[in-house]
Amino acid sequence: MQRDTTTFSGSIPEHYDAGMGPFVFVDYADDIARRAAALKPARLLETAAGTGIVSRRLRDRLPAATHLTSTDFSPEMLEVARAKFKPTEQVAFQPADATALPFGDASFDIVVCQFGVMFYPDKDKSYREVHRVLAPGGHYLFNVWDAHRYNPFGRIAHETAGRFFPDDPPQFLSIPFNYAFDSIRDSLIAARFGDITAHIVRFEKDVGDATGLARGITFGSPLIDQIRARGGVEPEQVFETILANYRREFGNPGKMPLQATVFSARKA
Repeated sequence: MQRDTTTFSGSIPEHYDAGMGPFVFVDYADDIARRAAALKPARLLETAAGTGIVSRRLRDRLPAATHLTSTDFSPEMLEVARAKFKPTEQVAFQPADATALPFGDASFDIVVCQFGVMFYPDKDKSYREVHRVLAPGGHYLFNVWDAHRYNPFGRIAHETAGRFFPDDPPQFLSIPFNYAFDSIRDSLIAARFGDITAHIVRFEKDVGDATGLARGITFGSPLIDQIRARGGVEPEQVFETILANYRREFGNPGKMPLQATVFSARKA
């Protein structure tokens, strides 16, 4: 039985939104929403929308007439996202597999994805699906984390959890920081995208005492399922050790670096 999954369910969505969101996602959400709004789309699709952190910023920046569709593989994540909107706001939520999008050809002017592509089981198929649903001239905007050495919040949590299980270290936190530029470029070209650009975006983030961040990364990601599957260690022990290591690395209160790459690609 495979124990290391990337299912965002149970209590994970709430911890993800409250703990991870304010520390590692909101600044990149503002960045990618600004880039998308500058293209003035009439129809925008968001994949891997999660708890609506980017969706909320897209809706705030886009003209009221722009039709926004936010999708995610996890209905539970979308329920948290839905609560951030009034019923009168122009946003549709729909569970969807990003590798088999339930939309017709040329349905959207822009597709946006924040920190989701790294988790897709068939990344090449996901790029082909985005290309299919984009109208001619449409854009795909997405971002991915750079390596652990540029994002110590991920490295520290990954190494700390691993020390509790030296014979079988949890691997979830190796996935988001291990998607190489060359692989992304080659997949975009193979999917027939052009005008491919990549921009490194770096922030120095105020994390205060890092308690929320440590709790979010422990309980707000599939890392918690991987800890429980192995057994013998209380999750609170892992959380407390991650927090202590964050405080040692970043200070208390402290700041931490974040670094990601934002890609833009165009359908001819």
